[in-house]
Amino acid sequence: MDLPLTTGSSSVSDNAPADPAGLHPADLHPAGPSTLVALYPGPALRLDMALGVVEANAEAEDMMDSDPRWLPDLRSWLTASSVAPGLRSVPVESLRGIMIVEWAGVPLPDGGFLLLGRDDTLERQLRHTLTESRRRYKDLVEVSSDFAWETGADGTFVFVSHKGALGYPADALIGRDPRSLALDEWGDLPLPFDCQRPVDQSELWLKGADGTPACVVASALPLFGPQGDWIGARGVCRDVTDQVLRSNELARIRNRERLLGHIVHTLRDRLDAAEALTVAAAETARALSADGCRIYRAEDGAGCLSLVAEFGAELPDMGDAQALLLDRIASGDDRRREGVVVERLDDLQLIGERTEYRQAVNGALLVWRAGDSEPWDDDDRHLMSGVADHIGIAHAHLAYQERLRRLSERDGLTGLFNRRTFFERLEESISRPDSGPSALLYVDLDNFKAVNDLHGHQQGDAVLKAIGTLLTTGVRPGDLPGRLGGDEFVLWLGRTDEAKARIVADRLLAGMKELAHLSASPEKPLGLSIGIAVHVPGRGETVRELTDRSDAAMYDAKKSGKGHYALAREHRPAFLSDPVSSAPVAEPAP
Repeated sequence: MDLPLTTGSSSVSDNAPADPAGLHPADLHPAGPSTLVALYPGPALRLDMALGVVEANAEAEDMMDSDPRWLPDLRSWLTASSVAPGLRSVPVESLRGIMIVEWAGVPLPDGGFLLLGRDDTLERQLRHTLTESRRRYKDLVEVSSDFAWETGADGTFVFVSHKGALGYPADALIGRDPRSLALDEWGDLPLPFDCQRPVDQSELWLKGADGTPACVVASALPLFGPQGDWIGARGVCRDVTDQVLRSNELARIRNRERLLGHIVHTLRDRLDAAEALTVAAAETARALSADGCRIYRAEDGAGCLSLVAEFGAELPDMGDAQALLLDRIASGDDRRREGVVVERLDDLQLIGERTEYRQAVNGALLVWRAGDSEPWDDDDRHLMSGVADHIGIAHAHLAYQERLRRLSERDGLTGLFNRRTFFERLEESISRPDSGPSALLYVDLDNFKAVNDLHGHQQGDAVLKAIGTLLTTGVRPGDLPGRLGGDEFVLWLGRTDEAKARIVADRLLAGMKELAHLSASPEKPLGLSIGIAVHVPGRGETVRELTDRSDAAMYDAKKSGKGHYALAREHRPAFLSDPVSSAPVAEPAP
């Protein structure tokens, strides 16, 4: 580029003013400023009084060619500080990018200036990088830890980062023994604050300012003096209380789900609901570390709870208190917490939960521990609620199974055992060794066809239902009333001799008087014809033979005029049979 350069050297006066650095212009170089500009290792300029460029070396010319904007900035600087300009840094755009040039301005005797430049880019970058590194280190320490600390030779805090720690301000911790922050359970165990060797990610529990425990992860390095003596430690701590609590809660939830899943599989893997409830009682007690467990079920149409399964220690008799407790469990009261009733009675800790299916209460779950055991906690309550939900489903499953069993075992109209079930039960009964005889009553309705013919099958169904009620009234738990089909019925009387069988037959015949209004007409009154066969154990009589004997006796009763009962011939084994057998004895209605 064309520069307004002038040739020749200017004379230098011995009494010229000194530059800001304390150098006399004549001392800059023996040959004078012109030679100095040419020989200077960096960019150099000589300006006249008008701040015009008199001389520039090659590096300065390159800078003016690439970016002429920096020179006016220097002129403005020199104009404003012509007495002692000192140093000035300006950015210059070069082929290498933006560079920072630091200029030293030296006044010359002729009123001009000598400008000597130095590339300050790398040094500035290093200073900037160092500053950024320090800031980055500070940010990383603050992000990765809740507080940094240092202890002295006496073991007390000599430094704590400005945020403080554990709810304490930094000033409250300076001079304090870190062991005063440790939980009492920590005892004399070593702490990172007085470590003799490096500590990495050590977990410990400390007390916060409010007294609550806080879990921190600490990393520390010991400090040693020139003589190798320990003079303290330095490190950082990060509060991980929330993470630890969440992790512990997640572990408890997973453990609770594992236990609950095991109990649920126990309930589902067994086809028999009653057996499943028995196993569930055992698994529930084990899962809750309880001494015992009871499962109650609400009977259909009844408000009382009946025990269906239990496990473990026997529950002491608590009298009315137990009934009241079960009532509270089933109904709920203001002491319920998350659906669970917790009670202490005598020397027991009890916890109970009601069971439901489709929002209807169908039972209760009761678990207990000894009074000196750990009290029930939230995990126990959650597990109880989960188990109760599935036991409620098991109760519904059991009720469904019982309904199917009733449908498969009972006659749909009368509720008596159907033909198949009756003979199965009879087979079981006569195959058991017994101490005495039993009796089978074969019952047939008299004049029943006339009821259907004259009044229809609806009236006939009413008659059959009434007979079913008559047969079940007054029977004992071991007796078996059944309907074989049509108007034929049977009644098995366990442990009943001939005299007692006659009494039952008389009661049945007398009971028909209460059903006279259901007869087709006075001319065709309803009645019963009953055949009685007494079964004596040990004689090898089969169900078929017993039934045939009672059936034959029933026909003999009909032949005698209906409304009667008849006794069947005594069964005798084939090798003891007489050539002449006794005929059935028909008895009139009372």
